Amino acid sequence: MKRLIYCLLFFPLFGFAQTYDLIPLTSGANTSLRGMSIVSDQVAWVSGSNGHIGKTVDGGKTWDWIKPTGYEKLDFRDIEAFDADKAIAVNAGSPAYILMTIDGGKTWKESYKNLDTAIFLDGMDFWNDQRGIVFGDPINSKMQLFRTLDGGASWNDISDNLQAKMGLGEAAFAASGSTIQVKGNGKVWIATGGKVSNIYYSSNFGSTWQIFECPILQGESSTGPFSMSFFNEDKGVVVGGNYLKDKENENNVLLTNNGGKTWTKPAKPVDGYRSGVAYLSEKTLIAAGTSGIDVSSDGGKYWYNISGMNLNVVQKSKKGDLILLAGNKGQIYQLVITAK
Repeated sequence: MKRLIYCLLFFPLFGFAQTYDLIPLTSGANTSLRGMSIVSDQVAWVSGSNGHIGKTVDGGKTWDWIKPTGYEKLDFRDIEAFDADKAIAVNAGSPAYILMTIDGGKTWKESYKNLDTAIFLDGMDFWNDQRGIVFGDPINSKMQLFRTLDGGASWNDISDNLQAKMGLGEAAFAASGSTIQVKGNGKVWIATGGKVSNIYYSSNFGSTWQIFECPILQGESSTGPFSMSFFNEDKGVVVGGNYLKDKENENNVLLTNNGGKTWTKPAKPVDGYRSGVAYLSEKTLIAAGTSGIDVSSDGGKYWYNISGMNLNVVQKSKKGDLILLAGNKGQIYQLVITAK
């Protein structure tokens, strides 16, 4: 498709020495994209509704669309990729599946299946190519937790490791697969919302847990944190709000400097509900949601809106500089940052 560059910086921003351009890469697929995993500046995978999984090996210039045979109706809310050949996809809803490919998406192995009508997996992350974790909404007040030690080939139920019961009306959101984050040697954070919002933290690969209150907007089934990102083991951010009132920005972004134990509000928040957030550097962050895109150049203290575009998820390459955003109808954009 013709690549049009939209300059989205319409007004001067104090302290900004950069412009932010969104380059459309592809659109038109009948899918709402929410899962994303950018391996390098060349290789990235996305996943979404109607069984769609997308892959690029040339930095987003071209995309191959895959629908795993037998799973064409699933809503793949998260995906973790390791290279151009291996990826693991998780769907939301019941039945719950975890699928793995090691041949670039040609074939898929079902490594986990759960037929419980209450199962709802929300997100997944990996510490390395062998150790990973998946979590889901509570069943009988117990958060669902599964761990792999063999690269996703098999999954063990570790739900009993979390002794505490979740609160009435407390669950999580699978809006972008990013309400779970891992760092370093065994650290993992999980953000919950709804009637009650908490941060569940483990320092030992999910064997034991601590719980910290998350004072983001909460109290209704449509409120809470919808995405989380950590720059390091101390510094992190959560975004969210109320997806039914996506232009309201009451208490919908928080920052932590102590690994999630306590959270503070920024001086200037994002403009509305946001379902994806990512650190581009220690100082530069980006957040995206159905009512727009915001950036911060001071570590999250002040946020400025750069677009009203409706997008679900944003990520930066694990091993490079590629930044992608994705949304409905198969839309994928590359964010290009240019110094003034």
